[in-house]
Amino acid sequence: MSEKEKNITAEASAEETEVTEEVVTEESVSEAAAEDFKEKYEKEHDSFLRLAAEYDNFRKRSQKEKDASYTNGKADTLNKLLPVYDNLERAMNQPTEDAAYKKGVELTMNGLVKIFTDLGVEIFGEVGEQFDPNFHNAVMHTENDELGENVISQVFQKGFKTGEKVIRFAMVQVAN
Repeated sequence: MSEKEKNITAEASAEETEVTEEVVTEESVSEAAAEDFKEKYEKEHDSFLRLAAEYDNFRKRSQKEKDASYTNGKADTLNKLLPVYDNLERAMNQPTEDAAYKKGVELTMNGLVKIFTDLGVEIFGEVGEQFDPNFHNAVMHTENDELGENVISQVFQKGFKTGEKVIRFAMVQVAN
């Protein structure tokens, strides 16, 4: 091989090396760009999923607050009506000679109880029920062998609840 041929071969080899280096450089640049794109995509995807979860939590929290506000409003209104119920109950328990008066009080009381029932209000606290501190307020204690352990022996004031929300605890006397 002549000197000229050696130089041509060396130049061709050098050009080939440059082309190969350019291809390798372009491939590494495109791989780096792909990695960069993938990181950005994953970051944006994660951000989107977090935003969707936050919105779902907001929607659920808003619905719970709406439901709670209705229940609280109903409980506040019923709380204002409870003195009327108590007064009607006292009036029914008073002895009277006037049958029309007694009938009127009974009809008024039945109407109020029907309204409570229609609104989903449960009246509780009866003599003989088992005492439950979640629903009853024990203001007195008595020893009575005829009644069992923690049984209500006397009711001073009925309790009211709507759903799981207690509007007023029953005021009771507990035996044993």
